[in-house]
Amino acid sequence: MPASTIDFAQIEHTLRRAGAASAQHTLPLFRTPLTIDNKLDAGFDPVTEADKGAETVIRGVITEAFPDHAIIGEEWGKTGDSRYSWIIDPVDGTRAFISGAPVWGTLIGFAIDGVAVAGLMSQPFIGEEFLAVPGRSTYRRGELVHTNQTSGLTELSAARVFTTTPNLFKGEHWNKWLAVENATRLQRFGMDCYGYALLAAGQADLVIEPSLNTYDIAALVPIIREAGGAIACWDGSEPSGGGNVVAAATPELLDKALELINRA
Repeated sequence: MPASTIDFAQIEHTLRRAGAASAQHTLPLFRTPLTIDNKLDAGFDPVTEADKGAETVIRGVITEAFPDHAIIGEEWGKTGDSRYSWIIDPVDGTRAFISGAPVWGTLIGFAIDGVAVAGLMSQPFIGEEFLAVPGRSTYRRGELVHTNQTSGLTELSAARVFTTTPNLFKGEHWNKWLAVENATRLQRFGMDCYGYALLAAGQADLVIEPSLNTYDIAALVPIIREAGGAIACWDGSEPSGGGNVVAAATPELLDKALELINRA
């Protein structure tokens, strides 16, 4: 079935319904005492009841609407086998969540043959929703609804750059971060998925992060592209499956960032 035959109105409805169901689970737990488990033997990769429960309810909404589609989630892995897949990070930014900072979000992407073409980033505490389907990237907060549009910036020297933390840039990647930092005007940290959403909204110009998983980025790819931005892995390949990723306000800015990153 080609993409042209997909009912994207139903995709959008499912994204929004799944986001709303997730919020009913995550919001009562935000800024409350939580049991925090660590996924790693060495290091710290937190997970809470909010992550696990939210993914469960999201999966339920998707399975009800599209029982034949595959689902890939951070907490419960992959189920099903289809060219159509839903990619879930129920709480992207768990560190922010357990710290009470409202820059975490629920990410739900829809991909065809591994390329994300629709997606949702929901920040329910603030009440913001960023959603994309082919031909449209939309911002919603309460009754306010408008089209996302990137800044249009093409020059690195004026760029506002987000990354979750420079500590992500280990080994040979450190010089790449330094090159970006030295070439750009302003750098901000600790934004998680919210930074990519702000890029789509025109409030940032570059986001660069290494070692992302598919559930960290798939939902954000169409939100950025449909707002006029560009996003790729550092080698120029498709980022929907994860990897070392850079997102930019324009294709021109992306090209300049990729050249800088690969020269460093």
